[in-house]
Amino acid sequence: QVQLVESGGGLVQAGGSLRLSCAASGLTFSSYAMGWFRQASGKEREFVAAITWSGGRTHYADSVKGRFTISRDNAKNTLYLQMNSLKPEDTAVYYCAADPFYRYNADEYDYWGQGTQVTVSS
Repeated sequence: QVQLVESGGGLVQAGGSLRLSCAASGLTFSSYAMGWFRQASGKEREFVAAITWSGGRTHYADSVKGRFTISRDNAKNTLYLQMNSLKPEDTAVYYCAADPFYRYNADEYDYWGQGTQVTVSS
């Protein structure tokens, strides 16, 4: 079975940094583009960042551009999201997702992790 397991979430002060990880199993990791999404309380799930199969291209939501960095290590079957200069508005459950295509819309992704909570205090 395909499994995506996020980790690294927690409580951080505004201006701080956090690194999320997503461990993948049950799939050929390098054959999947990967994405990070987030969902704040009472809001729709939104796109955060995406990365191509070998990491050659990335794309970010305007709200996180310049602050977040998506990366992947195919040898470790792991996706990362480095989050710097965190703001209270970044508070959300963060999900990793996998899809055979390089896409930005949540409803186009095939596989999802369970999410990890990120809370940024003011």
